[in-house]
Amino acid sequence: MAKHVVTLIPGDGIGPEITTAMRRVVDATGVDIEWEIADAGEHVMAEYGTPLPEHVIEACRRNKVAIKGPVTTPVGTGFRSVNVALRKELDLYVNLRPAFSIPGTGARYEDIDIVIVRENTEDLYAGIEFEEGAPETAELIKFCAEKGAGIIRPDSGISLKPISITGSERIVRYAFEYALANGRKKVTAVHKANILKYSDGLYLDVARKVAAEYEGRVEFEDRIVDMTCMGLVLYPEQFDVVVLPNLYGDIVSDLAAGLIGGLGMAPGANIGTDCAVFEPVHGSAPKYTGKDMANPTAEILTAVLMLKHLGEFEAAEKILSGVKAVLAEGVNVTYDIKRTNTGSTDGAVGTQAYADAIIATF
Repeated sequence: MAKHVVTLIPGDGIGPEITTAMRRVVDATGVDIEWEIADAGEHVMAEYGTPLPEHVIEACRRNKVAIKGPVTTPVGTGFRSVNVALRKELDLYVNLRPAFSIPGTGARYEDIDIVIVRENTEDLYAGIEFEEGAPETAELIKFCAEKGAGIIRPDSGISLKPISITGSERIVRYAFEYALANGRKKVTAVHKANILKYSDGLYLDVARKVAAEYEGRVEFEDRIVDMTCMGLVLYPEQFDVVVLPNLYGDIVSDLAAGLIGGLGMAPGANIGTDCAVFEPVHGSAPKYTGKDMANPTAEILTAVLMLKHLGEFEAAEKILSGVKAVLAEGVNVTYDIKRTNTGSTDGAVGTQAYADAIIATF
């Protein structure tokens, strides 16, 4: 059995508790993983002056694979987000968000099986912004007026939306390659090219060119983002792999999580050419810190994605089957699942007891 060295970033808030549960479940499968702990988050600010010390980034680069818990973004520090910073530093251009139904979660739908592939590096989330009232903002407003690009009110803040051929090509190609590797039938490219002709229009043009290379192997369609959102609610069975620019991907991936019971059931991965960082997408829930209450399902399912990435398919399937069995039985589940299914938290178990129940299925 191959040995893997994995960077573990526990995070803060409920992060250490749910990553402990995840680690115990993964270790119980017998897979050979050496965990290298790297601390990031609000609690390291005093020591390092940043929630994301350089040695954490270096550990991710060195080991190629990392898994993390949620991290609180400190307020008023000028630091936007540990998650965003990791994605930029490591060029993790793919945000992979599978959404699949598991009986026993109390979700509104029972047969969801959709994979969201979100571009992670550009679009409005590139962070190219101009503050209202700043001299450079006034210059940009004047430039746009002089070039006939449009009139912008002088009291505006401005965010730029870069969409490149490079970024679009590699995210769409990833979606098609993922579809082929996982037996998926269709890729849907989502956009607003009817309005945003030079940014989303470019994305759509690139998507169609890439899709042509896979003709006969993977079906392709494109949809406008607003119609996609309605379609996901009305007839989610029509979707398979969905690939989107950054902003739409952020919104639609949370919508898809809502179909399966919420962010507590949603695994996630950020993948680049050289390394991958796996993380659930829910918050750090500081009010539950240390109470052994948090639901670690998303973290544990994120570990399933990580194990598949490492080629440990048997261990991944063992964990997934265990999660499904425990949730379907509905006995040893955390307070949120118990409340959703019964209207009461009576009989709910803690974070670690839930992990114990999963381990007991192995």
